[in-house]
Amino acid sequence: MAELPAGQLMARQIKKEGVKYLFTLSGGHISPLYDGFLKEGMGVIDFRHEQAAVHAAEGWAKVTGVPGVAAITAGPGVTDGVTGMANAFVGGSPCVVIGGRSPLRQFDMGALQEMDHLQFVRPITKYAKPVLETRRLPEYTSIAFRHALAGRPGPTFLEVPFDVMFGSADEEKVWWPENYRHKGKERPDPDFLRQAARTLANAERPVVIAGGAIWWDTAWESLRALIELLGAPVFLNGMGRGSIPADHPNFFSLCRRAALAQADAIVVIGTPFDFRLGFGRPPQFNPDATVIQIDVDETEIARNRDVEIALVGNVDASLTDLVNELESQIERRPGGAWLENLRGSELKARAADEPFMNSDSTPIHPFRMVREVRDFLDRDATVIGDGGDIVTFGARVIEIFKPGHWLDPGAFGCLGVGTGYAIAAKLARPTEQVLILNGDGSFGLNGFDFETMCRHKLPIVSIIGNDGAWGQNKHPQLERFGHAVAQELSQDVRYDKVVEAFGGYGELVTDPNEIRPALERAFASGLPACINVLTDQKVRYGHSGAATH
Repeated sequence: MAELPAGQLMARQIKKEGVKYLFTLSGGHISPLYDGFLKEGMGVIDFRHEQAAVHAAEGWAKVTGVPGVAAITAGPGVTDGVTGMANAFVGGSPCVVIGGRSPLRQFDMGALQEMDHLQFVRPITKYAKPVLETRRLPEYTSIAFRHALAGRPGPTFLEVPFDVMFGSADEEKVWWPENYRHKGKERPDPDFLRQAARTLANAERPVVIAGGAIWWDTAWESLRALIELLGAPVFLNGMGRGSIPADHPNFFSLCRRAALAQADAIVVIGTPFDFRLGFGRPPQFNPDATVIQIDVDETEIARNRDVEIALVGNVDASLTDLVNELESQIERRPGGAWLENLRGSELKARAADEPFMNSDSTPIHPFRMVREVRDFLDRDATVIGDGGDIVTFGARVIEIFKPGHWLDPGAFGCLGVGTGYAIAAKLARPTEQVLILNGDGSFGLNGFDFETMCRHKLPIVSIIGNDGAWGQNKHPQLERFGHAVAQELSQDVRYDKVVEAFGGYGELVTDPNEIRPALERAFASGLPACINVLTDQKVRYGHSGAATH
């Protein structure tokens, strides 16, 4: 009967989930995990900040659908990781965070880095528990994964005291959970399903809005079947981006306000009625439209507004059942006048952007920068948005063609996600382009993890829209107060040289015609790279969606 160390007990159970890497920052309380992962044939990626390590765990889930795992040491290690957990919680991303703790035998004696972590991580996790016996580590690991993936996904936290983590257990006396998660798809109420189908069959101007649940419930094929059957426009946000390719005839992005204002039926799928949708109320939503909401989480139904028809269940199962019900009531609608009308609005909005996207002015217009990125990237590139105004410009212009290939922090608006997300994406997709669209402000949060990329030989490219300011806050503050206190940075900072110093590739760009050549050189270098683009400090993203000066 072999004694297995705690780190290997956890690693072996984690391996069953399809996890390949542990994201961490070196810590004495959790070091047995590193040995365990290596013995089980998995990788350990060590970061320069625990926040970035937890972002990487969330990023792994965002690009693979499998919860990522982060290990952070006791005390300041866990507090540093709180922002990453909070972002995953608000965004509904499944990940498992393992936190160290001072020894049980020294409980409440003032041991090094002693802290009751559970008190402050419980509000930002779906499940948070201590593990008090080494032999139960696989059991608790399975529970953490089950909670992370049940219903609406999210982060979970296991606190492992020092003496438990440095313990061992008889392999034959350990329970190794195997079948510990429900694998069926919950389906919506049939009566409400028929009601939704009747409404959509009679609708003349249906609109579909879809978000992250399309990714988590692998529902992109059923979403496509729905919009093609209805002849409905689809608008995507967050992790929903890429679920319908940007060149699909039913895909729209710039005329959402016009579509919602005219719609007679609106289907909202797996995305909340939050600030991004005007809380689901007029003037964004036509008050006379019938709203159908589809979500795996019953508590999301009718949050911020009344909903006429609610379908609660797995999103793929719900959409599949809805399409089957609709097919018996209507023939396929190729689009017709409704889509043509919206396409005209879409093209008009795009035409208004064209002069800025083609501008040769210096300093460089941010629209020109993101247009060059759009035109350069491969169809299967993964793009991470980490910034303020520049990401808003990018989201408007850059096209995504595959599910799970656009990553942003979501409703929490957390800056600094870029390096963690990108490292996870490159590990999962080593042959595909991975690009971070950075603001100069956001680069400063976790930019030191470009050293992590260099150390682990991960060729990721960041392109920075450097306007020398916290631009998303600077312009509103100037308008309101006539000054911009605490909003100014410096365009003279050579972020490209910082990445060069780590062993990567860097380039400063001041001429718009040099953006594409710089992208070509950065990706060809085979190194982590930073393209530092000086953009026009006077330009902001307008409230109406147009660039303003």
